[in-house]
Amino acid sequence: MAELHTLARPYAKAVFELAQEAGALPRWSETLKALSTVVADSRVSSLLSDPRLSRSEVVGLLGQVLGEKLDAQGRNFLSLLAENNRIAALPAIADEYETLRAAAEKRVDVEITTATAVAETQQQALIGAIRKRLSRDVQVTWKTDAALVAGAVIRAGDLVIDGSIAGELAQLRQAVITS
Repeated sequence: MAELHTLARPYAKAVFELAQEAGALPRWSETLKALSTVVADSRVSSLLSDPRLSRSEVVGLLGQVLGEKLDAQGRNFLSLLAENNRIAALPAIADEYETLRAAAEKRVDVEITTATAVAETQQQALIGAIRKRLSRDVQVTWKTDAALVAGAVIRAGDLVIDGSIAGELAQLRQAVITS
């Protein structure tokens, strides 16, 4: 998986720079998402690995499936990926692109998992605190997991803040074992 993201990074960076110059960051997000969705489909992925299809035929098929969702630049990008045998990397390219876009727009996706549902006022207070701590605009996804017992686990990119009882118990267990 890490290797795929390593291969995807230069393509994502090139598309990001192109999109940023053209002021088309949202449009490229949509294009890459559409391409990724199609490529991730099991029926399409089996076609992509069919040695009887040429690269141009694969591009043509994907172009037909996507129709108007794929403009001339998108088709050119798809042709480049096909030429370099990198179509399978499209989901990773889309992920890397979204990471670059989020950094440029100073926003971060945050996942907050709590043991029980949280009241709206508490949600807003927590979002405000996270926004202040990260100095970024945050887009929050809320989840519940009764296994946490109480508290919350906050994930923002590589940052994980575990304030759950389950997390505290795990730390205590580890401390007892290593003592």
